[in-house]
Amino acid sequence: MKKVFALLTALVLVLSLAACGDGTQSETQSPNSSSDTDTPAAESGSLIVYTSLPESVTDALIAAFEEETGITVELITAGGGELLSRIASESENPQGDVMLSGTISNCTAFQEYFADYTTANEGDVLDAYKNTEGGMTRFDVISSVLIVNTDLIGDIEINGYADLLNPELKGHIAMADPTKASSAFEHLVNMLEDMGDGSADNGWDYVEQFCQQLDGKLLSGSSAVYKGVADGEYVVGLTSEGSAANVIAAGADNVKIVYMEEGVIFRGDGAYIIKGCPNEANAQKFLDFCTSYETQLMCQNELCMRSVREDVTGSPILADLSEINVRTDDLQTVIDSKEAWLEQFTNLYIDLQG
Repeated sequence: MKKVFALLTALVLVLSLAACGDGTQSETQSPNSSSDTDTPAAESGSLIVYTSLPESVTDALIAAFEEETGITVELITAGGGELLSRIASESENPQGDVMLSGTISNCTAFQEYFADYTTANEGDVLDAYKNTEGGMTRFDVISSVLIVNTDLIGDIEINGYADLLNPELKGHIAMADPTKASSAFEHLVNMLEDMGDGSADNGWDYVEQFCQQLDGKLLSGSSAVYKGVADGEYVVGLTSEGSAANVIAAGADNVKIVYMEEGVIFRGDGAYIIKGCPNEANAQKFLDFCTSYETQLMCQNELCMRSVREDVTGSPILADLSEINVRTDDLQTVIDSKEAWLEQFTNLYIDLQG
C-alpha cells in the first residue's frame, strides 16, 4: 500500500512540474502578454495587405518580407479607389492591416482611417516625401506615363496628351475609371494641369475631347490598362511609370514608355497602416521593411520603382529626371478638388455616352 501511495505521490509531482514547465515556456514565448484576452499582433504571424501594385512587384516584395520576418502575408488586390472605399466601409471592424500603394493626393481624404506611425527610416527619406501627417508614409515616387504598343502604332506619333486626340486612335486608348483607380485619377490631374496650362478650369475642354476618343471604353482597374496594351487590345494606355516599366522588364518587347511632352507630375506613393487593424505590430514591421535601404535599393534596381530615400539614387531602369519635362502642381488644390473633379469627369463621360 505504501508503494502504491509513493507511486501516486511521484506521479502528481511529475505532472505538477510538467505544468509549471508549460507555463514557463508560454511566458517565454509571449513576454508581452498581460492577460488571456491580449492578442499581440506580432504573435499572430500574419499580415493582410491591400494593394493595387502589379504582381511582379508584390511577389518580390512579399517574398523578401516573409523570408526576413517569418510573417505570412495575405494579399488583397484591387484598384486604389476601390481599396480606399473598402477601408472606409470596414472601419468599424477592419479586415486589412496595410494599404500598399496609393498616392498622397488620393489618400489624404482618408487619413482618419490610417494609424499614426513613423518608420525607423524616416530620417533617410527625402524632405519632399517625409511623413509630416503622421499616418502617410511615402514608399516610392510615381508619375503618369503613356504606354504604347509598338506593333500597332504604325506611323502615328504619340509624344503626349495632344497626340491622343488623333482620330485614328479613337476606340484604341486604354484608361481606367479614375473613381476606381489611383493611376487614372493621377492622369486626370496631370492632363488638367498640362492642357489647362496650369489651370484645371482651362483643361476640361481637352478632357471632353479625350473622353470622346475613349469611344465608351473606360476600364475598371489599373492592370487592365497596361495588360490591354501589351496584349494588343489597345494602341496606347494611360498608366503609371512603374507599371509600364515592369511590363517591359517582364519581357514585353512590343511596348514602350512615353513621358508626356507637355509635362509629367511626380507624386509620393504611400504605405498606410489601417487604424484598428488586427496585426498592427506586424504592419509596423512591414512599413519599416518597405522603407529600409535594402528594400528601397531592390525596388529601384529590380522592380522599376523610384526610391524615396536620399541615399538610393540613379535608377538603372527608369529615365533620368533630366530627360523628362517635370511639371509641378499644387497638391492641396488637388486634394481639395478631388471629389469635384471626379464628379465632373463622371458626368462628362456619362453625358457623352447618351
